[in-house]
Amino acid sequence: MTAETLTLAASGGTATPAGLDPSSPLAVRGLTVSYGEKPALFSVDATFPAGAMSAIVGPNGAGKSTFLKAALGLIPAVSGEVRIFGAPLAASRDRIAYVPQRASIDWDFPTTVIDVVLMGRYRKLGLLRRVSKAERATALDALARVGMEGFAERQIGQLSGGQQQRVFLARALAQEADLYLLDEPFAGVDAATEKAIIEVLKSLKEQGKSVIAVHHDLSTVAAYFDHVFLVNVRAMGEGPVARAFTPEALAQTYGGRLAATQLAELALTTG
Repeated sequence: MTAETLTLAASGGTATPAGLDPSSPLAVRGLTVSYGEKPALFSVDATFPAGAMSAIVGPNGAGKSTFLKAALGLIPAVSGEVRIFGAPLAASRDRIAYVPQRASIDWDFPTTVIDVVLMGRYRKLGLLRRVSKAERATALDALARVGMEGFAERQIGQLSGGQQQRVFLARALAQEADLYLLDEPFAGVDAATEKAIIEVLKSLKEQGKSVIAVHHDLSTVAAYFDHVFLVNVRAMGEGPVARAFTPEALAQTYGGRLAATQLAELALTTG
């Protein structure tokens, strides 16, 4: 049974189950995912605010990427409820844009940059419709927003890692979604690309969109995000960054994996 099947079976329709905020772009209750006998996530609850930049943080192997994939129905869940703006996943897919980890993509696939971005329009186009000038213009505009307008006809495999990440962000922008889910969007990119990506994400927030990103650089959480969800197999804490992103919460989440010096530095950035 997949996570999506589980969610639909448990939903009993489109009504939001008790305890799940219908205004939240992503609300989860009791999400459990297991690989073999070891749980990757255990009975996780989380509620993300609308119109905000939210970070998912935790140590390696904590279940951060698993959380996003299970919420999207990409991997099976043992149990749990997932709602997107109060509705089941199956009724909300057209409101979601997802940017996976760059390492999970086959960059040798022979396709151009513009074709990758146009994939973000397929749900609106349908499988049998031709790409119109308006649709192509939307894709080119998305490329311009990430600074890649001059690379439309380049083969995707010829790009640098940072350029590839920008292209996949452009594909997400072309979807014109309400909720953007990103799995480590800054991993392995240069400083210029990171700056460009965060500017685009903040512009989405200014438009009233919701952004949720798995994030590994603790030193930039306070500068980039409004809300934080801490996870290490179990939910360890969540809330506004100023309240929930504390050295004490991080020490509990990382279980001693953060050195005292790192915690002291983070105390300065969050204080």
